Amino acid sequence: MNSEKELPNRVDQEPEPASPCFLQKFKLYETRSNFYMIGRDKSRTLWKVLKIDRLDPSELNILEDSATYTDIECYDLLKRIHEGNKSMGGLKFITICYGIIGFVKFLGPYYMLIITKRRKIGAICGHTIYGISKSEMIPVPNSSVRSKLAYSRNENRYKKLLCTVDLTRDFFFSYSYNIMCSLQKNLCDSKTGPFLYETMFVWNEYLTRGIRNCLKNTHWTVALVYGFFKQVNLSVSGRDFKLTVIARRSRHFAGTRYLKRGINEKGSVANDVETEQVVIEDAPEGCPVQISSVVQNRGSIPLFWSQETSRINIKPDIILSRKDKNYEATRLHFENLVKRYGNPIIILNLIKTCEKKPRETILRAEFANAIRSINKSLSKESRLRFLHWDLHKHARSKTTNVLAHLGKVATYALSLTGIFYCRVTLNLTPEGSYHGSWFEKSDDGGDGFSHCSSKGEDLDSVETEISNASGGDDMNKNHNVKPPMFQKGVLRTNCIDCLDRTNVAQYAYGLVALGQQMYALGFIESSDIDLDNPLAEDLMRIYEAMGDTLALQYGGSAAHNKIFSEKRGQWKAATQSQELLRTLQRYFSNAYVDAEKQDAINVFLGHFQPLQGKPALWELDSYQHYHVGRRNPNFSDDNGSSFMKRSLSDGNIICESEPPICESELPMENMDVGHNQPLSDISQGSSKGISESAPAISTCESAISYHRITPPMPSKQLFDGMQDQCLNSDHIYYDEHDDDCNFSNFLDADWLSSSGNSCEEEMSARSIASLSSENLVNAPKFETSTSASESGSTKKGRGQSESDLACDNMPPEYSNSFMNWVAHGELLFL
Repeated sequence: MNSEKELPNRVDQEPEPASPCFLQKFKLYETRSNFYMIGRDKSRTLWKVLKIDRLDPSELNILEDSATYTDIECYDLLKRIHEGNKSMGGLKFITICYGIIGFVKFLGPYYMLIITKRRKIGAICGHTIYGISKSEMIPVPNSSVRSKLAYSRNENRYKKLLCTVDLTRDFFFSYSYNIMCSLQKNLCDSKTGPFLYETMFVWNEYLTRGIRNCLKNTHWTVALVYGFFKQVNLSVSGRDFKLTVIARRSRHFAGTRYLKRGINEKGSVANDVETEQVVIEDAPEGCPVQISSVVQNRGSIPLFWSQETSRINIKPDIILSRKDKNYEATRLHFENLVKRYGNPIIILNLIKTCEKKPRETILRAEFANAIRSINKSLSKESRLRFLHWDLHKHARSKTTNVLAHLGKVATYALSLTGIFYCRVTLNLTPEGSYHGSWFEKSDDGGDGFSHCSSKGEDLDSVETEISNASGGDDMNKNHNVKPPMFQKGVLRTNCIDCLDRTNVAQYAYGLVALGQQMYALGFIESSDIDLDNPLAEDLMRIYEAMGDTLALQYGGSAAHNKIFSEKRGQWKAATQSQELLRTLQRYFSNAYVDAEKQDAINVFLGHFQPLQGKPALWELDSYQHYHVGRRNPNFSDDNGSSFMKRSLSDGNIICESEPPICESELPMENMDVGHNQPLSDISQGSSKGISESAPAISTCESAISYHRITPPMPSKQLFDGMQDQCLNSDHIYYDEHDDDCNFSNFLDADWLSSSGNSCEEEMSARSIASLSSENLVNAPKFETSTSASESGSTKKGRGQSESDLACDNMPPEYSNSFMNWVAHGELLFL
């Protein structure tokens, strides 16, 4: 006779509820042979039971009862289980929990990770977003069947290593909202379930893989997103709204500053973060609500490059590998961006143009070569739009308003991509399926916006469906209701670390976007928000907090916020002390802490899976660390990275003997997004709707007209200080190619601002000239000297001051190179 009764068969119950099941609160019980988890929904209308076997010392066996129960039926079931196991101690209550994070196995048994305390950090259209306050790791087998490996020294060390991943900081989740996706993606794509766990922003994909494969559902698990979440209540002209900023960090090629740089063979880049800014107006329950969002992206420079951690050099040399001479990995990266966001892809590169010893300038030239090479195979309308602006140089100038100039770039980028805006009807029930509750059902039973994942629909019928979904009969009664708008394309910003300078640029973009969002919602009469506006200060605080959070995750210290501090009028000495302290903190973290932090990330993400008889993670040397994906069988392919040889000469570009990567050699089967089509083929078809990284591509643009808040800004209005005489001066350098392509018109435009440091400008020319000829193949030619008559009032400088260039009596005109960049996406250096 079994010591424990099996769960009763309930043929009178449906195997699944009619509506999606969102279990939110759980109770964990144990007997000697099983764990029992009882889960219920928020409204206490249904209960489900999960049984986890505790007798197998090394395998994971999970059984879900297909029946649903009432609270009384659950109580009776637990009572019967207790009675059947009295001889072995009965049924014992363990803890209340709020979801399963996943299961992990090192050398011995499986462990179950659960959330035991949660906290509410925000809500999106009635769907609560939670953070983790406390979690526990519980061994699955009972103590009598565990092997000796469960108590081994290495097992305990792996457990401690995993526990260094602090789940209570910067991880967040939702039971009913797909927080791993953007708002536009959620409303335009009705896909739910286990598929969403495979996207690039779900960090516990590996930990939940076992239970998801076993149960074929995600009722018991939560999808954890890592990054930043902040929501504040604001008011403008007596109208209240919620402002939410979400940063989602990619789990692909994830890690710490010096241990994860550049790109891997699959096209994934280090420090890849999607930032979404959401505005939702406050409205009474049952009334239509206006919502808007805009997405931008940051990520490491998509080339094979690295920096070695050094305890004696606070700024290690940048080592550039030339193994990918055809830029196939770079091409894969931008193909992925097109699939996630559509065209155009606008690249804002903020790295330096002048250095005493070439470091960032090496990457600057190679990145330009890569963009030029990729653009050759693209149609004019699909080319990558590359804009370079040396933020560090211009931030040192007292005459340059960095935020104002970055705002001009943001204004133009948004005129190309647009924002997402929609009017939705909320269900009175705050928690539930947003696909069924946010929009009125269409006649065929489908959800509103289902057209976004279909093809070939008539444009008029699609717009009618959207209008009906966004307001129903109210739309017909009020002809002033704005039609939906959609974001198409994305701005990708990078510096070297994609932390400090990038965060300043992302704030400038977010401020311009906020103005357009507020204008779309009808809160303000003009889409412009002044830098001194209280809204700008509120937004700055949020982006500063986001920058600090992302910098701590990747770099080990808070972000360098000198520009923000100066904008607030902080005492200069205090700012300098703060910057020095953060520099030292980042150095210490990179030199002494990051290696263990990287190991913990590798274990958490499943990139390293311990095996008995194989070397432990901490026994691998630095060579194996960089080769984890290809050389060590313990590591999964996703963690693979090319090994970068150390250069003995400073700033030297390493030309490795490995053959260049061929597209056919790249591992394709494990990628989160398929790359079956080259970028050129993708660009010639209909652009894809904004999403994050799902393999299935949304095609909502094919049948939707994209409304813009403001008409595209004429290119001549982008920078008011730019003058024709400047563009015809010696500051412009052309690299002529075929007329059909014309990919490489470089513009070195000091008309934005002048640092006033002639030595720095001369140093720039010398630095670039010192690069190897191999690195400057097909690159623009830079002059190294200028006559005194050309330099104007400066002693050795090449450029005129901003005041000279911004004379009011001179008409703002633009060169053909700038107009080509605006129209066709070429290379523009500012």
